[in-house]
Amino acid sequence: MLADRRRPTRRFPMAFIPAAPSLGAVGWRGDPPSCSRSGPPRPTARRGAPPTPRRASTRPAVAMTATPSAPSPPPPPSPATNDGRPTPGADGLRASTTLTVSAASRTYPIHFGDGLLGDPASYAPYITGDKCLIVTNTTVGPLYAERVVAALTALGKAVSVLALPDGEEYKDMERLNTILDRAMELRLDRKSTLLALGGGVVGDITGFAASVYVRGVPFVQLPTTLLAVVDSAVGGKTAVNHRLGKNMIGAFYQPRAVLVDATVLATLDDRQLAAGIAEVVKYGLIRDLPLLGWLEANMEALTARQPGALEHAMLASCANKAAVVAADETEGGVRATLNLGHTFGHAIEAAMGYGTWLHGEAVAAGMVMATEMSKRLGWLPAAADDPPGEAGAAAVKRVEALLARAGLPVRPPPSMTLETFMTYMSVDKKVESGVLKLVLLEGVGSAVVTAAYDKEVLYDTIMYYQRLFQDKPGEYENALLHLEGTEVVNP
Repeated sequence: MLADRRRPTRRFPMAFIPAAPSLGAVGWRGDPPSCSRSGPPRPTARRGAPPTPRRASTRPAVAMTATPSAPSPPPPPSPATNDGRPTPGADGLRASTTLTVSAASRTYPIHFGDGLLGDPASYAPYITGDKCLIVTNTTVGPLYAERVVAALTALGKAVSVLALPDGEEYKDMERLNTILDRAMELRLDRKSTLLALGGGVVGDITGFAASVYVRGVPFVQLPTTLLAVVDSAVGGKTAVNHRLGKNMIGAFYQPRAVLVDATVLATLDDRQLAAGIAEVVKYGLIRDLPLLGWLEANMEALTARQPGALEHAMLASCANKAAVVAADETEGGVRATLNLGHTFGHAIEAAMGYGTWLHGEAVAAGMVMATEMSKRLGWLPAAADDPPGEAGAAAVKRVEALLARAGLPVRPPPSMTLETFMTYMSVDKKVESGVLKLVLLEGVGSAVVTAAYDKEVLYDTIMYYQRLFQDKPGEYENALLHLEGTEVVNP
């Protein structure tokens, strides 16, 4: 069972710890290339000088070698919900729960359960060669690497462990080369397996290394953060960051399997947990209104780590992700809606310095900005609780309130100017022929990917937050949760 243990809340950038089934049809319609949608089908379409490099870190990787009273959580177990999703029990995950990702390039399972990391049977179907390299970081490795080593050794495999420094700022070419160097030193071949034991950073960089080493070797995702479980470990996006932009160097490369050991979430600190919740909220905003309603009823249960709540969030999110990836593996259409808040968020991450704001924190602020911009464009339907003349205002407040209950920032850093945002957003992966596509909302539960927006509204949205900070600095800083941390890296 998942233990209900919490570590102290940390609101500042974390220090490094040194240590030797388908959800149903996706709402995709035949829109023109500039416009892709998710969510319930709609009857008609609504509308159609580089940054200064940061000093390279000299922190080394560590190599090791092993020889051969809150709202109620979901109801008790039942075979499945009426939308096809497995339903977890109130006290923990059932003995075996599996979802399937049916991508165009590969079909693979997401296995959920307690104790999977230390169970040799979890790995046996997916490890074909004699050698394995576990890539982890200096925080996760001391906690869980021994379990994985023991399980793989029991299968007769030669196992090595490489622990990278912990943090988004280390998802770079230098650490990619560290992995490739180690693979070469170990004489790994095309049947050897890389295993990514950690959060999104470890999963992204390990997957990319697997995609390029000898033109591709098998890899298995072992996610240890909520964000990795519900988002980055599923779908095959792999990458490293570039000083000009996040995830600009990468590939689509699917794992052989994703093994989710629910017990590891007990060691997450509150900040990492909240970052993962941001991605769960995203699914509700773009395509899954029942999930959004569940979050509004159960957010305190989720932040309190009630096992049933955590597992419901994981299963529902992964089912959403699997359905989207099955429809669009390489982000040519509807998959891009999964980037709600990410264009603004990636700019925040890069400008503030990678690792200052966690990915989920930046995405949370970005989702609020995207919702505010959608309101200003007039794309959000009017609601009974909107102030007069402000259609969509209640939707913005709804998003802000839910994210704030998770302990997430709902404002961008006030030190980021319009110029800073636009400089970093200009190198976003969704720029095509010099035109930036954005993921916006046409209503809560329905997202659109489009370049058909008034750019003055984009500028006004960014400047709105600058004015808000000037008018109410104390209130603004409370909404940031003290996450600004450092000066912007000047463009």
